[in-house]
Amino acid sequence: MQISKHKVAAIHYTLTDNEGKVIDSSAGREPLLFIQGIGNLIPGMEEGLEGRKTGDKFSLKVSPEKGYGVKSEDLVQRVPRSAFGDQKIEKGMQFQTNHGHVVTVTNVGLSEITVDGNHPLAGVELNFDVEVMSIREASEEEIAHGHVHGPGGHHHH
Repeated sequence: MQISKHKVAAIHYTLTDNEGKVIDSSAGREPLLFIQGIGNLIPGMEEGLEGRKTGDKFSLKVSPEKGYGVKSEDLVQRVPRSAFGDQKIEKGMQFQTNHGHVVTVTNVGLSEITVDGNHPLAGVELNFDVEVMSIREASEEEIAHGHVHGPGGHHHH
């Protein structure tokens, strides 16, 4: 069986940046389960997994355009320090805006704080080492809900 639309695949992966720094990995955890072809994963990952078989081991390089997007300067904003009230603000802190977006503090000035609304991996080339552990058909319910159910998947309570 090959990975194709509406197949559930289980993969182990390690994600590194171009400097070789590990950003994320499934090592030591359950494999990642997803339904292929419906946007569960970033586009470059879905494309790279299409047609793969159980036991395949391979590397994928995903461009920002097919990953978490290109960095947009429009999403970098300066906010008056007073907007944060009395809390201590440090570089790297993350806040959720009123619109539900997550912003990261990139610079702390005396009167202004610079926040970046880009995804932390926007503009980053992503390097995935992948091993395909298993492939099966998705159930009608999983396809209807848009995610995997059962062990390693989404649980409804």
